[in-house]
Amino acid sequence: MTEILDKFMRWLDSTHLQQQVGEVDYIGLFTNPWFIVPFGILIAYMVYKQSWRDLVITGVLVAVWWVSGTPYMNSLIVNGEIQPKKILPVVFGGAAALGFVIYLLFGRSD
Repeated sequence: MTEILDKFMRWLDSTHLQQQVGEVDYIGLFTNPWFIVPFGILIAYMVYKQSWRDLVITGVLVAVWWVSGTPYMNSLIVNGEIQPKKILPVVFGGAAALGFVIYLLFGRSD
């Protein structure tokens, strides 16, 4: 099991995903018409159809994306080692967000 986890972690390190998320130009993204127009149309369509559940899920996904680029997330791994005291709030926050989305998808009926 650890061999699979090691291979996955090496692959994840080779993609430089954490670096890419940290270097996202938020101002450039939200002023780029190729992103903001379709995103705005999607949000307007959800409001028009009164699809509040999907709108909240989209908001949660955008919030998770934003949080993943904060300096706190960049400080979770120091010298190749995970900091246990810093990772616990992320784990519990992620579990709460995932639980909320699962509740919205399966726990309620509109």
